[in-house]
Amino acid sequence: MTHFPTSRPRVAGLLLAAGGGRRLGGRPKALLSHRGRPLVEHAARALREGGCAPVHVVLGAAATAVHARAGLPDAVLHDNPDWAEGMGSSLRVGLAALAADGEADAVLVSLVDQPGIGPAAVARVRAACASRETLAAAAYGGRRGHPVLFGAAHWAGIAASAEGDRGARAYLRAHAADVTLVECGDIADPADIDTPDDLALLEE
Repeated sequence: MTHFPTSRPRVAGLLLAAGGGRRLGGRPKALLSHRGRPLVEHAARALREGGCAPVHVVLGAAATAVHARAGLPDAVLHDNPDWAEGMGSSLRVGLAALAADGEADAVLVSLVDQPGIGPAAVARVRAACASRETLAAAAYGGRRGHPVLFGAAHWAGIAASAEGDRGARAYLRAHAADVTLVECGDIADPADIDTPDDLALLEE
């Protein structure tokens, strides 16, 4: 196992923000308004303030509008032309970019549609990273959720298994014994925005 005796592992952030909001009537989740700004800004800021650098953001639905309306000056943006295939395609885009860059030892992945997950949860999961072999995930009442952290040693395997909307679910299930669960139920709310009723989670 690789260890880092002289410095902490370098953890990048990866925000998956490509969804078209099909169950929201085709309203892209990245552009939903939260605290007066596009939701994608809130989610990217949580990664940055939680200690991740750089922050990569994968866009898809309405990518042109997101580029125009969202303020993401410190983020590395990637457009996923295959976003309609599901979250797995966006995860592959992000991991490929990180692998090509070669600077990060691990990546912490979050989803754009969970406004109740902020910098505190990001920082807590990030702190669980010990090496390029680390697998960790936030837990809520003992149940695995987001954000999740993948050491670089796992990126190829995750990308190979990421299909449809499953993301890394199959890989994490196969490696469940190696996943460190980091309880975050006291500092974050994992509820996501999937239906019109869920829009109540957003703030003016």
